[in-house]
Amino acid sequence: MNATLPREFVDFAQRLADQAGAIARRYFRTPVAFDIKADSSPVSIADRSIEEMIRNEIAKTVPAHGIFGEEFGHERLDAEWVWVIDPIDGTKPFLTGRPTFGILIGLLHRGRPALGIIDQPIARERWFGARGEASTFNGQAIRTRPCKELARVAFHANAPEFFTGRFEERFRQLRKSVYFAQYSCDCYPYGLLASGLVDLVVEIGLKPYDYVALVPVIEGAGGTITDFAGRALDLSSDGKVIAAGDAAMHRAASDILGT
Repeated sequence: MNATLPREFVDFAQRLADQAGAIARRYFRTPVAFDIKADSSPVSIADRSIEEMIRNEIAKTVPAHGIFGEEFGHERLDAEWVWVIDPIDGTKPFLTGRPTFGILIGLLHRGRPALGIIDQPIARERWFGARGEASTFNGQAIRTRPCKELARVAFHANAPEFFTGRFEERFRQLRKSVYFAQYSCDCYPYGLLASGLVDLVVEIGLKPYDYVALVPVIEGAGGTITDFAGRALDLSSDGKVIAAGDAAMHRAASDILGT
């Protein structure tokens, strides 16, 4: 484990993911009521129950740490360590019974992503990354795969209608350049990218709780994840994300999409 990330924080994050997964399994494929938030996204009792549990555990175990969560806001963002939580990334798949959602648990150290978990609790799949360490899938080391041609890229993105204005034509150009594309992805394809099964993921309109946990997982597997301009991701990023298993494909996508 690298010197800046205490072992107890890793163990704590794993316990949080275990407990969050148990809650998600309790509600999955049951008649769960949901509300529609101001941004038109849904939120269910599972989302709220998981985030409440995580916040309570942080308050008991590491009370000086900050937290940035999707459902209940943020506190102590100036703390040395800040947990960034998306209790159900992919609430629409969750509500419709598709096991492609994920629980995202990230940890910032002095503003930089230091730890990340992508957990799919129905399939019991867990990607784990820590800065300076090799990423793992269910405890086994993983690597992204080389891919030197856009024409051979397996590509994931949020739906094309998200790419508006100056990005509409740029996205269309990227889509035409790759081998095939799939849409409406949430966090799951990022785990598949880290495992060497997907080559490129591009999304727009993300929030910190959508991407902070992804960074250590992707980078620890040998991939690259930044904003469209190639800048490192942090709490102040603009929500435009490119993740690639091969650095050459990251550059190629960034050249097309621009800033």
